[in-house]
Amino acid sequence: MAEPTGDAADAALAHDVASVIVAAFARYNAEYRVITRLAPERFENRDWAGVQSDVVERLELYSSMVNQTASDLHERLGARALDTSLWTAVKSSYAQQIVGLADPEFLKTFFSSITRRLFDTVGVDLAIEFFALDLDPLRGIDSQVGTNRYLNRGSIELLFEELLSDFRFRTPWRDFEGSVRHVATDVKMRLQRAGASPDLQEIEVIRPVFYQMSRAYVVGRIHGDGWMLPLAIAIRNTERGVLVDAVMLNESDVSILFSFTRSYFHVDLERVGEAVLFLRSIMPQKPVSELFTVLGRAKQGKTERFREIFRHLHETDDRFVRAPGERGMVMACFTLEDYDVIFKVIRDQFPAVKTIRREEVMAKYDMVFKHDRAGRLVDAQEFRRIRLPRRRFEPEMLAELTAECAINVQVEGDDVIVAQAYVERRMTPLNLYLRSATGEQAELAVIEYGQAIRDLAYTNIFAGDLLLKNFGVTRHSRVIFYDYDELCRVTDCRFRDLPPVQDPEDEMRAESWFYVADNDVFPETFLRFLGFEDRLREVFLDKHGEILEAGWWRSLQERLCRGDVVEVLPYHPHRVRVASSI
Repeated sequence: MAEPTGDAADAALAHDVASVIVAAFARYNAEYRVITRLAPERFENRDWAGVQSDVVERLELYSSMVNQTASDLHERLGARALDTSLWTAVKSSYAQQIVGLADPEFLKTFFSSITRRLFDTVGVDLAIEFFALDLDPLRGIDSQVGTNRYLNRGSIELLFEELLSDFRFRTPWRDFEGSVRHVATDVKMRLQRAGASPDLQEIEVIRPVFYQMSRAYVVGRIHGDGWMLPLAIAIRNTERGVLVDAVMLNESDVSILFSFTRSYFHVDLERVGEAVLFLRSIMPQKPVSELFTVLGRAKQGKTERFREIFRHLHETDDRFVRAPGERGMVMACFTLEDYDVIFKVIRDQFPAVKTIRREEVMAKYDMVFKHDRAGRLVDAQEFRRIRLPRRRFEPEMLAELTAECAINVQVEGDDVIVAQAYVERRMTPLNLYLRSATGEQAELAVIEYGQAIRDLAYTNIFAGDLLLKNFGVTRHSRVIFYDYDELCRVTDCRFRDLPPVQDPEDEMRAESWFYVADNDVFPETFLRFLGFEDRLREVFLDKHGEILEAGWWRSLQERLCRGDVVEVLPYHPHRVRVASSI
C-alpha cells in the first residue's frame, strides 16, 4: 500500500503527533494519581516525611512530563518541529481526540504548555494553543462529583455515627463515640445559633478523603429546608488512633482551609471540575483558579488565573497601577485598580544593602512553591512571556518598569512584554492596615503578625526581613508573609544573644561593636525596627515575647534538626491554635 503524500501525509502526521500528546497526558495523569493515592497510607502510617516528599514529586511532575514530551516531539519532527501550519493541524486533531475525556481543559492546557515550550511563545498564539476569553472550564460539566448522602432520621448523633463509620482507616479510631459526640455537638451549636436545627434534612460529603500535610478531611455540605452550610471535618492520626480534631461549619473557616496560603490537597478525583463545582457551592467567593490550584492542579489553576485577569481587562477599563505599600527594593509591584492580584517583577539592580542576586530571588520563590506554606506564605505563580496592553498602564508605572526592570519588561508597539513575573493575591500591607484599623483590629493584627512568625518558624522558615510592610492582611484578617528575598530556613541561621556592652558608647554606634556573620540573627533586636506604638508593643510582648529570645529559636532548631514535624493547623482563629509535635 502506498504511503500517503502531500496533504494526506500532513493530516496523518498531525493525527499521530496529537495522539502522542494525548498519550503523554494520560501518563502524566496516571503518575499524578499514583502519587496522590499514597496519601491514605502516609496518613495511616504517620509518615509525614513521606508526605513532604510526595508534595514535591507531584509538583515537579508536570514540568518534567512537558519537557520530555516537547523534547521527544522536537527530535521526531526534525525540521518541521516549528512548522506552524503543521501544529495548527495538530491542534485541530487533538481537539477532536479529547472530546469526551475527563477534564478536557487540563488536556488543552497540557497541549499549550508543549507548544509554548517548543515555540517560546510570547503572549498567546491562537493558531497553536488553546485560549479564549470566554472559555469556562466548568461549562458543559453535566455530571456531579461522587458523594455520599446521609438522611436525618431524627438523631444528629446517629446521623454522624453513620457518616463517620463510612470513613474507617486501617488505623483504629481512638474514641469513635467521642468523635461522633464532638461533631454532633458542634453542629447542634451552629444550627441553634442559626435557628435551623429542626430543619436539618441531609448531609452530603465528597466521597474521597482530602489529605493535606498531617490531616485528613471529610468535606461536604449540610442541607436544610431552604438553607445550606459548608462542612469540613478534620481528622487527626495520633499514636493511639484517629480522632476528630475540628469541625468547620462556616464559609470563612472552610475558605481558610482551602486557602491560597496552604499546601495543595492530595485527593483522588476522577474529574476535578466536578469537585470544583461542588466546592464553589460552599465557597462562592473563592476564585475558580484557586480551587483548581488547591486541589493540586497548579498548572490548570495558573491557566485559569490568566484567563480571569484577561476577562477582567476585557470587561473593565481598569489600569495597571503601582501596588499599595512602600516601594520594594528587589521587586517592582503593580496591580489592577479593581482586581485582587498583584504582579511582581524583579528589578535589574538592587541597592547595596541587598546582597542577593536575581537567581537567588527566583530560587527562594521556587522553594516556597514546594514548601509547606502553613497558611502564612502566599502562593506566588510564575508567569513567563505575557503580553499586556500598553494603554492600560499608568505612565509612571510603565516608566518605572521599562527603566528599572528592562531585563524583564519591554514595550513592543501597543503591548508590554513581561518576560517573567510572579502573580499573587493582593492583600493590604500590614503597616497600612494598622494606620486605619480600630484599636481592637490593630491588637488582633499584631497578635496575628507574631503568630505568622511562629507558624513560619515551625515549618523551618525564617522570614528574614520582619518589617511590617512585608506582611499582608487578608479578607479573613489573617496576616501573611509575601516578601521572599531574605527568606531562609531556620536551621540555616545562627541565633545569637546580643553580647554585653563593654563601653556605653557602643550602643550609640550605627554599626555593630561585635562581629556579625551573614547567617547571624539577633532576636532581641527584632522589636526595635517595627515601630509599634506603646500599646501594640505591649500586646506583642505579652503574646509573643519569647520569639525575641535567641533561646526559643535555638530550641526550635534542635527540634527541627531531630526531624520533629511541628504542625500548624488551618483552623479558624476562634479555635485554640497551638503548634505541637505530631
